[in-house]
Amino acid sequence: MRRNIVHPGAGKLKYEIREIVSFATEIATRWNIPIQWENIGDPVKKGEPIAQWIKDIVREKVSEDLSYAYSETEGALAAREFIAARANKREKLNAGQEDTPPRISAADVLFFNGLGDAVAKVFGFLRREARVLGPSPAYSTLSSAEAAHSGYEHLTYRLDPERNWMPDMNDVELKVKYNDSIAGILLINPDNPTGAVYPVEVLREFVRIAKVYGLFLICDETYANIVYGGAKTAALSQVIGGVPGLALRSLSKEIPWPGARCGWVEVYNRKADHRFDAYIRSLVDSKRLEVCSTTLPQLCIAPVMGDSRYPAHLAERAEMFGRRACEASSAFEGIPGVKLIKPRGALYATVIFDREALNGGRSLERSLPVKDAALAEFIRGKITDLAPDKRFVYWLLASTGICVVPLSGFASELPGFRFTLLEYDDQKRREIFKTLGEASRAYLES
Repeated sequence: MRRNIVHPGAGKLKYEIREIVSFATEIATRWNIPIQWENIGDPVKKGEPIAQWIKDIVREKVSEDLSYAYSETEGALAAREFIAARANKREKLNAGQEDTPPRISAADVLFFNGLGDAVAKVFGFLRREARVLGPSPAYSTLSSAEAAHSGYEHLTYRLDPERNWMPDMNDVELKVKYNDSIAGILLINPDNPTGAVYPVEVLREFVRIAKVYGLFLICDETYANIVYGGAKTAALSQVIGGVPGLALRSLSKEIPWPGARCGWVEVYNRKADHRFDAYIRSLVDSKRLEVCSTTLPQLCIAPVMGDSRYPAHLAERAEMFGRRACEASSAFEGIPGVKLIKPRGALYATVIFDREALNGGRSLERSLPVKDAALAEFIRGKITDLAPDKRFVYWLLASTGICVVPLSGFASELPGFRFTLLEYDDQKRREIFKTLGEASRAYLES
């Protein structure tokens, strides 16, 4: 072609969580290996039933003609009013005026077709020179969107596995201080992929840094109501004070209803800065070009989340995932060269390998037992140029049929992998965890 039509950030769009599927599918098809999908956070596909009372509400809404109509561009008014009222009811933390939650209205809530759509808009409509500093390990949708928007590698701060995956706040502040292209900070709380839950004191540090350096905050709160193991945290709105910010929320994991593709952004302190206000206006304008987001799930939000049974529903699910986190942690106890920090929120567990144990000596010769010699040879031909943890993931697929995601796919220099806590069948889930632990040990000993 006479003109280069490729966006500068096109090569940054990496989503290892789904990319590993094509390789696993090839193995499944050619060698007839059943795959255990531990890569994707879909509770429904992993067997979790939807509560009957929630189904009844959805069924009732489907019978209403308006569920087939367009909603308002920003989202169904009743849903936005409900979300705003719910946000305004979050308790003020007992720490003075700075923690007074900003009050929002329906005009500060904007719906998208899932948070993937929201993330694409949030980063896509930033000025290209304006960078957002995010965590490492990073959730791929967020890190790829930021990198693609800028055309450069995603800028990251360190999550420390030696401190239960807490952010290195000194690293955050130094990077902000000495890189004036950074306009915002991203945090994920509870975190995906690590399962970390940030105490209020950590959240306040993010707010302090944003205030000192004139930044805005983005907090992915997809898993805000999936916190367990005695962890305590807060919503961004409870600590943000007067700093401009966005909270990203969704139905996907909470009801759970991932197929609804229904997410929203809560905007805080929009008028605090005229440039932030103009930026938010551009998000709304972009939605007008699409007309609106899907109507049905929006109409279900108030009746489902406002139902008297909903708090117990959330508590039961959080307790369930807390038990599974303990099972996962137990499966890796005492394995040399392998570490799993027990998650305290979200739906995942992350294992890290000791770098020397993984890379030392016969790194490229490491393998796992594979019954079919042709498959073993196929794996050897594929792994030469791969990151060390991705080599393990390929061998794991060939040996056990379990599909996990290499940690190097999460903008991380730490070698390891992420798997889910989602399998609903108790016996099957425990067997998966046990197999993952045994395979990790065997691989390092090979």
